[in-house]
Amino acid sequence: MNLDSKIGRSLNRLPAFPATVNKVTSLINNPDSSLSELVEVIRLDQAITANILRMCNSAYFGLRHKVDNVHDAIMYLGKKNVVRAVMAAGCSRFFKDTPGYEAEAKDLWEHAVGTALMSQILAKKILKHEDSQLFTAALMHDIGKIILGEFVSEKYHEIMNGMSVRACSFLEAEEEVLGMNHAEVGGVITAAWNFPQDIQQAIAYHHRPDRNPATASPMPWLIHLADQGCLMMGIGLGTDGLSYHEFDEAMIRFGFTHKDFEEAMTLLLTELNSAQELIGIVQPKSV
Repeated sequence: MNLDSKIGRSLNRLPAFPATVNKVTSLINNPDSSLSELVEVIRLDQAITANILRMCNSAYFGLRHKVDNVHDAIMYLGKKNVVRAVMAAGCSRFFKDTPGYEAEAKDLWEHAVGTALMSQILAKKILKHEDSQLFTAALMHDIGKIILGEFVSEKYHEIMNGMSVRACSFLEAEEEVLGMNHAEVGGVITAAWNFPQDIQQAIAYHHRPDRNPATASPMPWLIHLADQGCLMMGIGLGTDGLSYHEFDEAMIRFGFTHKDFEEAMTLLLTELNSAQELIGIVQPKSV
C-alpha cells in the first residue's frame, strides 16, 4: 500500500466531529432558538458538559459565582463564550501524542489554545473585533498533525535531510516527502467534518496564506501570525518549530509593527495564565 493510500485510510478512520458542537453552533446562530433548547443539547454530551462547567469556573471567564449547571453556565457565559467553550471541549478529544512532530498531546493542545487566544488578541488590534470562526480555525489549525504524525515519524530522517540539503522549511520538506503537508490534511479533515469553507481554507493555508484562493480573507494570515507568536514564546515548540517563511509578509500586510506584536504577546501571557483550566482539558499520559 502506497503512502497516499495509508494516509487516506487514517483519514477515513477518524471519528466524526461531535454532533453536539454542530448543534450548539446552529442553535446559537438561530435567533428563534431558546435557552432551554441549548441546555438540552449540551446535556446530552456528558464530557462536553463537564468541560463547560470546568471552564466556566476558571479564572479565564472571571465569573464571581461558582456555576454547577449548564443552564447557569450559558446564562453567565453568553453566546460567544458558549461557542468557545463547547468548541474547545468538543475538539480537545482528538488531540493525541504526535511522535513525528515530537509533541505530546498536552503540548499540542496548549499550542492550539494559545494560538486561538492570540488570534483574538490580533483580531481586536487589526480588525477591531473578535471573530468566533477565527477562534475555531486557530484552535484547530494543527489538527492535521494528528493524522500525519505517524507518517512524519516514519519518514523523519528524509524530511530533516530535505530541510538541511535544500535549506527549505519543514512544511516544504514534509510536502516533498509525504506528498502533502499537515495544514492541507487539516483542511481535508475539517471539510469531512462539514466546517464552513472559510475555516477549512484558513487551516489549509495557515502556513502559506499567500496561496489561499480566497485572497480577501484575513483568517489564514491572522492564524499564521498567532501561530508564529506562540512558537516564538515556546508554546508548543516541536520538530517543525519556526521553520516557516511568511511572518514578515503578514506583518506588512496588516501594517503591524514588531512593537505591536510584542504587546500582543504580553497580553497572551496574561490570558494563558487565566486559561489553565481550558489547557488542562487535555492531560499528559500517566507513565
